[in-house]
Amino acid sequence: MKQFLVVEDNYDIANLVSMHLKDLGAEVQLASDGNVGLSLAQKKRFDLIILDLMLPGIDGLEICRRLRGTDNDTPILMLTAKSAELDRVVGLEMGADDYLPKPFSVRELVARAKAILRRAEMRHTSSASTVAESLRAGDLFLDQSKRQVTISNKAIDLTAREFDLLWHFATHPGQVFTRSQLLDSVWGYGHDGYEHTVNSHINRLRSKIEADPSSPIYILTVWGVGYKFSDQLSEI
Repeated sequence: MKQFLVVEDNYDIANLVSMHLKDLGAEVQLASDGNVGLSLAQKKRFDLIILDLMLPGIDGLEICRRLRGTDNDTPILMLTAKSAELDRVVGLEMGADDYLPKPFSVRELVARAKAILRRAEMRHTSSASTVAESLRAGDLFLDQSKRQVTISNKAIDLTAREFDLLWHFATHPGQVFTRSQLLDSVWGYGHDGYEHTVNSHINRLRSKIEADPSSPIYILTVWGVGYKFSDQLSEI
């Protein structure tokens, strides 16, 4: 049975969402406070977290940031009453998988939840069927099963999304990806106008894996198109 966590301080919305998610055959746990929601998400493995942006205690963005700062890659659908684009962009950059502005249709929420779960299952199936569980390029070594990255045997601390992005690049050396393609493949959504989310993640990745981020050797910019992982690095 799927396990869902709904972190929402509006009692009526939380119970309405819970009722419809249970129709999917899921077990739903509710939290009306940000601190409680974070604690539950850290203690128990969920298949999906539906997270309101504005919460008592700590807000949804901070919860998302803290979860993605660890190895917690549980899919997150963020709810926001704010219409400002900045809030949505920040949520996506923090690691949310999708967002839904209030007021929303419960039917749309359920459809989005199903889509997120399908994408997560596809990623899991793809990972399970991948022959290579690790790869090396130059001094960079990636272990997919452990989700660990080292450079010259030194461990590099990456978020779950940063690892997914780096793995996607490294398993397609030389292939050029547009920002929209990376959104579709790594984030699982393709909202026009959010390509700068990709830029932010690549900048953070470069700061962690490149000796000189201003002159990268791993993740290269293809001007006017997008990015690619170097195919000129010798495998060791």
